Amino acid sequence: MTEFSLRALVVAMTLALSAGAQAQPANAKPALDSRAGPTPAAAAAEDAAARARRQPGDHIAVVVNQDVVTAGEIAVRAEQARQEAARRNESPPDIASAKEQAQEALIEDRVLVTYARESGARVDEGELDRVVGNVAAQNRMTLDQLKERLKADGVDFKRFRENLRDQMLIERVREREVTGRIRVTDGEIERHMADQEAARTHNAPVNLAQILITVPAGATSEERELRRQRAEAALARVRAGEDFLKVAREVSEDANRAQGGVIGMRPADRLPDVFAQSIQGLAAGQWTPALVISEAGYHLLKVIDRQAPAPANLITETRARHILLRASEQLNPETAAARLLEFKRAVESGQAKFEDLARQHSEDGSAPQGGDLGWAAPGMFVPEFDEAMGKLAPGAVSGPVASRFGFHLIQVLERRTKEVEPKALREQARGQIRERKFEEAYREWVKDLRARAFIEVRDNG
Repeated sequence: MTEFSLRALVVAMTLALSAGAQAQPANAKPALDSRAGPTPAAAAAEDAAARARRQPGDHIAVVVNQDVVTAGEIAVRAEQARQEAARRNESPPDIASAKEQAQEALIEDRVLVTYARESGARVDEGELDRVVGNVAAQNRMTLDQLKERLKADGVDFKRFRENLRDQMLIERVREREVTGRIRVTDGEIERHMADQEAARTHNAPVNLAQILITVPAGATSEERELRRQRAEAALARVRAGEDFLKVAREVSEDANRAQGGVIGMRPADRLPDVFAQSIQGLAAGQWTPALVISEAGYHLLKVIDRQAPAPANLITETRARHILLRASEQLNPETAAARLLEFKRAVESGQAKFEDLARQHSEDGSAPQGGDLGWAAPGMFVPEFDEAMGKLAPGAVSGPVASRFGFHLIQVLERRTKEVEPKALREQARGQIRERKFEEAYREWVKDLRARAFIEVRDNG
């Protein structure tokens, strides 16, 4: 199991800590089930492990192979999903939709666990103990405190361990089976590398100048037409041979008017989309043949200079460190962001060292190393983290950065340019294609397993 997969697993189990009691109201009574008797397969599912999932007042909602999904489990999973949406400031799904999604997810879990066990996947006790310890550590608890917390929330510790084991089995067999299903051809690698080369050329830094005639918000059609005519007059002067920068200084309404409208050198992907599209194919010294229209008004753009794209075999690696705080019941996103801002101020004022704060407060596996993530090539981290890191100069500290793992404070330590051998470039391309194909292959694999599984829905939870 990869470290990122393990951390995601720990997060999932951490979220479960506060949800266990929600499906079992204190005044619950045993449910009377007047439905027809179980099929032979359903009867076989009533083994000790299945009965262990059931709580007083609970009942079986779905039979999956030799296991069951209870209505209580569905209710807990649905409530977790609604709480997570609220923590992300998203509209939570309605209860019926949340329960339907929870039921589907739990059925999928049971199908995968069955397959994992039948295929010989195992999680030994020592490994399980280590992950349980990680869950306790992520929640800043000792093992005994974790047990007490689970007990207070109505979650049996043995059941908690078995749920953890199931998730580890699923992760293990998912990586093994899905990875084996993915095929990457030489042709796909060639096309991917060609696309990357085209993107490098397209995104190569360009220095632009612009003449802008603004159109105020709420302008009438007559006012808009007058502004367009003024922009057309500027374009006519440039076409007649007048110096672009001189015309910009005289008529442009851009903030860079005094500099002749020069915007400065920047990668094309950091320009407005309408600018990037309009200057495609223009060489240095050329301008857009027609006005470019945006919400700001009318633009005339000139390419002052273009930089050659970086060679394909050169990559910029970044060495950074970070502090990770995970949002939870005890730490909402606002509080997490506020704590990280306190850390940022302490580092920038010299009151604390970043690495010391990481060791004390970070909830990532890099904490013992002061949050040091080592050297990383572009694309190694989740996009939000990668983008924020890429904007930092060495020594700079970011603001709070949200990702699916939680909230990060990032400090870039240094950068280096590294030459990559052609063979390594091909392997890098192969890995990127495999990553892109993984989700599709995973869904196909699960669909196949579900088609071969025994699933009997008794109740929609």
